[in-house]
Amino acid sequence: MSLHKQPELKEAVLNLPQKEKDKLLVRLVGKDKMLLKQLHFQLLEDQIDLEDRIEKLKERLAALFAEGRNSVKNIPVYSNYKELQSLIRQASGMVNEHEKITKDKYSEADCRIYILNETFRRFPRLFEKSAVHSASKLHDYVRARIKATTTKFEKLHEDLQFDLQESMEEVMGFATEHGLH
Repeated sequence: MSLHKQPELKEAVLNLPQKEKDKLLVRLVGKDKMLLKQLHFQLLEDQIDLEDRIEKLKERLAALFAEGRNSVKNIPVYSNYKELQSLIRQASGMVNEHEKITKDKYSEADCRIYILNETFRRFPRLFEKSAVHSASKLHDYVRARIKATTTKFEKLHEDLQFDLQESMEEVMGFATEHGLH
């Protein structure tokens, strides 16, 4: 049930005494883990903490791809296509959470470009033409990731785009070469 669909409830909540509103707010925040993380970031962290978060996210992504090397082989077979898609989804989820908490568009674009470049660098044979259905599913998924990443990249200020230009060109070069663009 949404508060916007119940204007009388919203009005009643706004008319509560401040002390009661505070108690309700604290209880509600405790029930939503994402909201708790967002508030912690907004209220208690600064630019240095953001830089630490970005560094830790990049370390976690690097570790994920290093571990992925053990479960995903650069051999075009069904299981590797499925495992790689799962790996990319997991990495994207980490970036999604980071963006929801920090609202930092630059680090989001940077990490999404990193995911694509790591994927292409480590598993290039999985992007060769294949008749395996899981390969086409992976390729479709990666095309969608490239499109979303390109959109986020293009929305950045030109100075920020400049910083990511080389990495983005690597992604687009591989995508063009392998028919993913």
